[in-house]
Amino acid sequence: MIRLLTPAFNRMAAALLLVILAVAPVYAVEIKEVVSPKGIRAWLVQDDFVPLIALRFSFEGGSAQDPKGKEGLANLMTGLFDEGAGDLDSDAFQEKLDDIGAEMSFNAGDDRISGAMRMLADKRDEAVDLLALAVNKPRFDQAPIDRIRQQVVANIKAAERDPNTIAGRKFAEALYGDHPYGRQSQGTEASLASITRDDLAAYHKRVFARDHLIVGVVGAISPEQLGPLLDKVFGDLPDKAQLDPIGDAKLALGKTTRVDYPLPQTSISMVYPGVRRQDADFFPAYIMNHILGGGTFSSRIYSEVREKRGLAYSAGSALISRDHMAALTISTATRSDRSGETLQILKDEVARMAKDGPTEQELVEAKKYLVGSYAINNLDSSSAVASTLIGLQDEHLGRDYIDKRADLINAVTLDQVKAAARKLLETDPAILIIGPPQS
Repeated sequence: MIRLLTPAFNRMAAALLLVILAVAPVYAVEIKEVVSPKGIRAWLVQDDFVPLIALRFSFEGGSAQDPKGKEGLANLMTGLFDEGAGDLDSDAFQEKLDDIGAEMSFNAGDDRISGAMRMLADKRDEAVDLLALAVNKPRFDQAPIDRIRQQVVANIKAAERDPNTIAGRKFAEALYGDHPYGRQSQGTEASLASITRDDLAAYHKRVFARDHLIVGVVGAISPEQLGPLLDKVFGDLPDKAQLDPIGDAKLALGKTTRVDYPLPQTSISMVYPGVRRQDADFFPAYIMNHILGGGTFSSRIYSEVREKRGLAYSAGSALISRDHMAALTISTATRSDRSGETLQILKDEVARMAKDGPTEQELVEAKKYLVGSYAINNLDSSSAVASTLIGLQDEHLGRDYIDKRADLINAVTLDQVKAAARKLLETDPAILIIGPPQS
């Protein structure tokens, strides 16, 4: 839940960013590892040019740890950290945030609880004091619980009218079955109603711990200054989280599921095996996916489905990796009376890629794009760099990854990409078709 607290803060940040872009077109990233006196580790990119600090962190956990029947617990909890902590109730806490011009946010993913704070450098101590309270001593007062719960329920009801949300939910249920990934991360009206303050406090106690804590910091702060800051925020947390064991998701490959639902169009999804980020053939698969459908306007799927035939507004593929699954997904939405034609085109493009792989020219163009777009997508702001630091640590990629990434991509051969295509795409996929009943 992000609060943009002061227009003046945002105007200043925007102006400073323009200055940076004008005088420093290349963002040089020097990543330092900082270890606090209490042993908290963080990656730091020190940048004194702009008097701002962006801090991001994450704990292992997430909505997959929601108890059965209390789906939405993690998501609800993340909406309450700036609603009072320590001796500050909601109004007092938010007033202090406003006074120092800081931004604070928390988010629940499937596998991790993440948090972020952006602050002015000269208000660092005051901002960190508030963050430490939120992380260590959230109040979970009943009035904010009820208010945030109502907001989440309203969002759920609104999403019930969104075709894409409906399609995604139905597909997750069909693909993952009883696995936690198949549940609604926001919960349901019934599950949210069952969540108590004690549930929230218990979840926070067992998830917020120092093991598997990841921290990334960017901005006007030195390693010497960062160490005590880390201890103030995270040093008093328990050593180990108390997490429920979760097995790998077994994807319903080879199964076609049709769901009759009164949508304005038919949604089509296909799921093939994926690759883990640490797999030796990750980059060949990554490049292959870009050519197949990940490159949007330049991809084969987009060209065939959208550009040549006008069957859909968008169509593409993506490599998805979570702690307990990896998959390559293909998705589109089309006119119901042409859903069969659209599905066959998708199958044909997959079969062509699996049989022949890409061309040499496609490989060259894909490499060029994937190398050149990285900085734009990942390093264009302090917050983006901080997020990248979190991702690199989560995937165990090392502090030198940014420097060597281009070489890793350029080293991939055409034969390796073809082999990745065969490995992933010759498997019978899971297919989900959601739309109006067929006559």
